[in-house]
Amino acid sequence: MHNHLEKYVLGQGHLDLTDEGKVAKAMADVIINKGLCDMSEIWGSEVTLYYPGLYAGATDLVGVYDYEDSIVDFKQSNKPKRKEWIDDYFMQLGAYAMAHNQVYDTEITQGVILMCTPDNYFQKFQVKGKEFISYQHKFLERVDKYYNDSKLSK
Repeated sequence: MHNHLEKYVLGQGHLDLTDEGKVAKAMADVIINKGLCDMSEIWGSEVTLYYPGLYAGATDLVGVYDYEDSIVDFKQSNKPKRKEWIDDYFMQLGAYAMAHNQVYDTEITQGVILMCTPDNYFQKFQVKGKEFISYQHKFLERVDKYYNDSKLSK
């Protein structure tokens, strides 16, 4: 699914005629039609991000989503999710936003998850404002714990 979406964003085609490839393309098409329609600007796809001296990762899209500077990630799931089950996804978005803001001097204020199941059930989760900041703080607490734990194990 991610490969289909990446090629779509880049304006390239991707064809996979295996059974798995057909399911992935159908899921990608759902995300394109129901989720990417609110993406008005794409600044980057498969963007490697890092916060100097702390962490690194890669996000699927960076740009303007629903009129807000955003980090967007695509997720596939075997079954629908509830918002309260995906805190880790929101912390990941917060981490990517902090890294992008630090390195590129941006002001990304929103994270967006576009999710689809193999039976083409689409979900969109948006987090912004104080809620988004709280996920950034939770992520930084996790980073702090990681570094403290690694010092203790030496």
